[in-house]
Amino acid sequence: MQRFVIAAALMIAAAMTGAPAAARTLRIVAFGDSLTAGFQLPADAAFPAVLEKALKAKGYDVEIVNAGVSGETAANGLARLDWSVPEGTDAVIVELGANDMLRGLDPAMTRKVLGEIIARLQARKIKVLLAGMLATPSLGADYVSRFNAIYPSLGQQYGVPVYPFFLDGIAGDPKLNLTDGLHPNRAGVEVIVAHIEPAVEALLRQLNGLG
Repeated sequence: MQRFVIAAALMIAAAMTGAPAAARTLRIVAFGDSLTAGFQLPADAAFPAVLEKALKAKGYDVEIVNAGVSGETAANGLARLDWSVPEGTDAVIVELGANDMLRGLDPAMTRKVLGEIIARLQARKIKVLLAGMLATPSLGADYVSRFNAIYPSLGQQYGVPVYPFFLDGIAGDPKLNLTDGLHPNRAGVEVIVAHIEPAVEALLRQLNGLG
């Protein structure tokens, strides 16, 4: 009887917060570059920590693991994929490609590598949310067109949700970025989380069999 009362209480609490009741803590790995790692920010101000806090405030039982490494390209990420995403991971937010773009790497190669990352995660029955990036216009129209097409095409090919632009709402805003103009400051991370949170919630609903 006591277990029934506790379970009912948890379901009521979840309904009040809008979060689905989970039988266990869901583990999501935020797998990316410096934008994920939290370049020049304390650990509690990095994207994974801020996202976890926001989701927990809504009643989700979730752990967001910071697997971001500054300076990484998509190929660097692929090389460490297996040990960065341990067994027991439920989902991965893949945030890679910005450094490929900044270095002017061939978009075809970036697409191929990101596709391999997604395929390997799917083979392990791990859900994927692909966080997109947009190329800077200074790279020229042809490069911009080819690079920007990477993420929607991968989403379609592998059937994974795509968040179109990880830096949506902060790109180019000096108030939301560090002095380098490339990395979010504390306030910028908060904006990123607020914008991507609905996509992550949809992912959590899928993990709970409600999406």
